[in-house]
Amino acid sequence: MTFKDPPHSLDWQAALSAAKRITAAWDHPGEPGGAITLFDSQSIQGEACGGLANLTTGERFTIDNVVRYASVTKHIFAALALLRSGANLSLNDTLGQYLPMLKPPMSQVTLGRALDMTGGLPDVRETLSLLGISVYNVSEPAAIIEFLAQDGSLNFPAGTEISYSNTGYRLVETILQQQGILFADLLQRHIAEPLDIAFQAPESWFDVVPNLVPGYWQAQDGWKTACAGLHLSASGSLTGSLRSLSLWLQSLLANSGPGAGVLQQLSQPRSLQNGTATAYGLGITHSTLGQHQLLGHGGSHAGYKTYFLLHPELKVGVALVSNREDTASYTSLLTVMSALLATSLPARSTALTDGLYASTAEPYWLSINQGVATYLGASENLYQAEDGSAISLSAHLPMRLRMNGQAIEGEIGLAERYFTPVKANNCLAMIQGRWLHPESKAAFDIEGDKLLMGVGTQRASGTLTSLGQGHLLVKMPDGPWEKSFCLYFQGYNVRLISNRSRVLNFRREECRISW
Repeated sequence: MTFKDPPHSLDWQAALSAAKRITAAWDHPGEPGGAITLFDSQSIQGEACGGLANLTTGERFTIDNVVRYASVTKHIFAALALLRSGANLSLNDTLGQYLPMLKPPMSQVTLGRALDMTGGLPDVRETLSLLGISVYNVSEPAAIIEFLAQDGSLNFPAGTEISYSNTGYRLVETILQQQGILFADLLQRHIAEPLDIAFQAPESWFDVVPNLVPGYWQAQDGWKTACAGLHLSASGSLTGSLRSLSLWLQSLLANSGPGAGVLQQLSQPRSLQNGTATAYGLGITHSTLGQHQLLGHGGSHAGYKTYFLLHPELKVGVALVSNREDTASYTSLLTVMSALLATSLPARSTALTDGLYASTAEPYWLSINQGVATYLGASENLYQAEDGSAISLSAHLPMRLRMNGQAIEGEIGLAERYFTPVKANNCLAMIQGRWLHPESKAAFDIEGDKLLMGVGTQRASGTLTSLGQGHLLVKMPDGPWEKSFCLYFQGYNVRLISNRSRVLNFRREECRISW
């Protein structure tokens, strides 16, 4: 690879070496892989590839292999919906103005909050998973909208915290569709054709996409081909190669052509109702590396990982795609970008004591394990802050936590949280039997210390761990992942709580529970 003379502050060679170390870890016989590009606004300055694009054919992974970008789609959809659709959407409009089938409070969420992760909208995929619907089960778009319209509940009051959800993007796409405006058409007209790149927006996992490579996840007995049944939606439907993604990102950095004005629009500051600024824009995240301000976003589908980071001031960026589930995409690109900018990564933090913690009056839990915090089933690496706190670097799951005696206190999702070490109790005898969700006809059974969900050959078993005070933590398989959620018992009812879905209430009518 030949380098152009770079600005003095950029070290392309160090960044390429860092990228090659990452991709070399995928370069084992019979394993999937991925690729990383380094670029400025005019050209690709370096690339690193490793592993296989196809385990059946043995094809090596290159920057021209087509993958699923997953949630990297979000910033492209937001740009097209707001700047190119002609739909005259305002971020202050409510979802209910366009989708009258929605019930409050969901109908009262503004489009801005639906797109900036502060709307409290329950994530469709995670909600369906809590009902026992596997990642492999096919769900059609009309049925999904009907499902969302049944209740209208939110994970939290809109504007009071930030928490990731794909649902807002699905709903805004539905608004456009009802006006005869299709994301796939906008994509071709305003981005793919002008840049001569092969972006596609398939509706489902099973649509034929030219040159798409399989995604893979590793089971105990080897690598498996990944798939998913949920209708993709504009929250994560986009496919393309790393070369195509890099060309689009160069257009953003150059602020010209299809990318003109996009970063400025999507990265505008957003805030909670109380004025607290968030680091998530509209499909674009803000992050800090030393004195440098970066923009980016990641994507994760079963078997695929994607991420990009841009430095708009220096007009440089890095991007990664991978067809293996175990790729640490964000951490990898932070490493490459830190080498490019000759800026050290923040030190990892182990200031929090390992263990399992729970809130006293709320159905929330937190696990700490060797510098990794897992909140409601979602994990983030912890880093040292100047004030001694342990922080995450995530824009959609920001954490700032510290020990207070044996307790942990601080903020998660910009909302105040307080956790104490779990004091387990033996409540299983009081909750045995079947629990029903009448609206969806879903059910689960508690038999001994197991939770059983699903029917026939799809019946799955999860382990139960007491969190005390009527809370039980459930862990059970869901395709390539393990899902974690909390059972929060309140009288006749039990709420199912996970990071992206906190709205389901099951009940058992035949007996009353007291604590």
